[in-house]
Amino acid sequence: HLYPPAQLPDGGAATVIAWLWARTIPCANPACAIPMPLLKTFQVSKKAGNQHWIKPVVDNAAKAISFVVQNHPRGVPAGGNIDRHGATCLACGNTAVLEYVREQSRAGRMGEVMTCIVAEGDRKRLFLSPTEEHIAIAKSAKPEWRPAGRIIDDAMSFRVQGYGIAEWQELFTERQLMGLTTFSDLVKSIASLVIQDGADKHYADAVCTYLAFAVGKLSNGCSSFNIWDVATSKVPGVFGRQSMPMIWDSAETNPFSGSTQNWIGHVDLVAEVVENLTADSNQGATYQADATNTVHAKAGPVIVTDPPYYDNISYAELSDYFYVWLRPLLREIYPDLFSGILVPTAEEMIAAPRFGPETRQRFEDLLNQTLRLIREKCSPDFPSSIFYAYKQHEEQRDGRISTGWETMLTAVIESGFQVVGTWPLRTELTGNLKKNVNALASSVVLVCRPRPENAPPALLQQFRLELEREVPAVLAQLTRESHIAPVDLRQAAIGPGMAVYSRYGLVRTPAGEPVTVRQALAAINEVVSAYLADQAGQMDNESRFCLDWLLARPSGSGDYGIAAGLALPYNLSIEDNLAGRHRLLTAEGGRVTLLGLDDYPPERPWPGGRAPLTAWEGVHRMAWQLRPGESAQGIDGCIPAAQQAAGRMDDIERLARILYDIYDRQGGSAAAVAFNSVVVSWPEITRRAALATSEQRLL
Repeated sequence: HLYPPAQLPDGGAATVIAWLWARTIPCANPACAIPMPLLKTFQVSKKAGNQHWIKPVVDNAAKAISFVVQNHPRGVPAGGNIDRHGATCLACGNTAVLEYVREQSRAGRMGEVMTCIVAEGDRKRLFLSPTEEHIAIAKSAKPEWRPAGRIIDDAMSFRVQGYGIAEWQELFTERQLMGLTTFSDLVKSIASLVIQDGADKHYADAVCTYLAFAVGKLSNGCSSFNIWDVATSKVPGVFGRQSMPMIWDSAETNPFSGSTQNWIGHVDLVAEVVENLTADSNQGATYQADATNTVHAKAGPVIVTDPPYYDNISYAELSDYFYVWLRPLLREIYPDLFSGILVPTAEEMIAAPRFGPETRQRFEDLLNQTLRLIREKCSPDFPSSIFYAYKQHEEQRDGRISTGWETMLTAVIESGFQVVGTWPLRTELTGNLKKNVNALASSVVLVCRPRPENAPPALLQQFRLELEREVPAVLAQLTRESHIAPVDLRQAAIGPGMAVYSRYGLVRTPAGEPVTVRQALAAINEVVSAYLADQAGQMDNESRFCLDWLLARPSGSGDYGIAAGLALPYNLSIEDNLAGRHRLLTAEGGRVTLLGLDDYPPERPWPGGRAPLTAWEGVHRMAWQLRPGESAQGIDGCIPAAQQAAGRMDDIERLARILYDIYDRQGGSAAAVAFNSVVVSWPEITRRAALATSEQRLL
């Protein structure tokens, strides 16, 4: 009764997929004081042929703002009315800084307004204006149970506490609380029915456990912090990333629909896993234990571990989100695991603020203890494998430079392990929220064996020479055969580089000082940079000039005279070649400026005549098509450039890798993501381009 169908204009009815809501706060203008909706966007669908947006309707007399769905492109605002600086009132135009929004939220003055109803149509989504009936039904829900517990005040993975959201129950609407509680109560009642049908208690407990997983998955898609993806018309899970930021416009899904985030869909996903389990041929046992001193590592086990990532992920805090729903379901089946109100956090191995000023030293000590135990107990016949997907970056901390990789590798080396191999494995989900961010697609598996006690020492120069001899061949294999994404290349290079470093008992400088892991990582990165620079030498002169100019002038703009001198060795003219026939840059007012990614139109030829496609133009046109945006056509839009590139396709892929590396190191995340997308999409681009060329020849 809480999930009614939507009434259609023709008198029919349709199942609701989701109700879209916007949070509100009182306008800061005392003369207005209207509950001000906060929206990141007014668009509810960007799909071609089914574009819709919501238009605010102000009722000053009633001191309210409602919304009407529009299905024409005229008048749609370019963005929303709130950003990281503040918000603008849709009624009076008054602006308020973000701190005012936080203050009102903490004071309990945050409300909500329904903005749109999304329903199931005939092979497409239907977008309908909210109705008083649907608003009233949503507000009529009265849950009898609420999850207990407070969100840790300084929880690293949550950014909602600053808005007065302090308890787990506050992450859900009243209807969501009632729905999740009902599913949870029904799952608990399943055990007796299974036993009535002839199964034993163990089987009944297993069924309840699997259904509890489905409840957990439902909670991930059934929160007031789920967004509505206007590009795909779906609702991603809350944890598309390992964090929960504050969001303003949310999607409340219908668990009884046949679409995004529905209950039966989650049950089907769990059932699919169960159907593929090899329980008939494998026996296993699980234990919750402290990794620094566990007694369960007996008889030389093969060890595969994915260790905690320094201060990057707050595992316990994220687990609490699901734990509060699983505990009522499973504490009778697993009393030891679900004895506490929330997840135990006192012994967690992360560098979290709650552990005080010594948190980083504490983490490093615990990690060292664990790896020494692994080194002591691991199988002598099989290697130990350590998964790691921590992106290389540097942060200034307490007057010193530190990275997650340095900490991990130092612990690996000091515990007595030698890195004997590295496997980049595609383990990370890159769809949904990760598709437009500079996120890793792979985990790097460090394959380790105990280092011999009599491992010889080496000098720094010998270490560098071996790096230069061994690592480029591995990089070539990773890029050409494994086709690793640029975002993963430097992470993957750590393995073969550390294999050289860790084969020695000690690497020393000429002065006798030990070469640290930090210095070894710097040397490995130098080899990667040299490898990428060598790839640039195989390209057309125009592209090589543009690359040199970008390295010399990260902004892409600089003095004309310097650019002309840089172009001279390539036998290029700024006006005739680079700004003229190829139009890769502009030369005006004594300044030379490379065209940006947004300056490349999807079609050729440029005004002023046709010129052969350079690798530089080709990679920018493809990146333009693969970036987010309504005009971009994805892989299909890359095909014309791929066909015109002829024999320069390898150069385009090389250049995409190089440009990713440059922009990533410069902090240009959006551009880095675009060029990474070119490489990730490369097999499909080349396949479709060859198919299109073949079809054209037949015609």
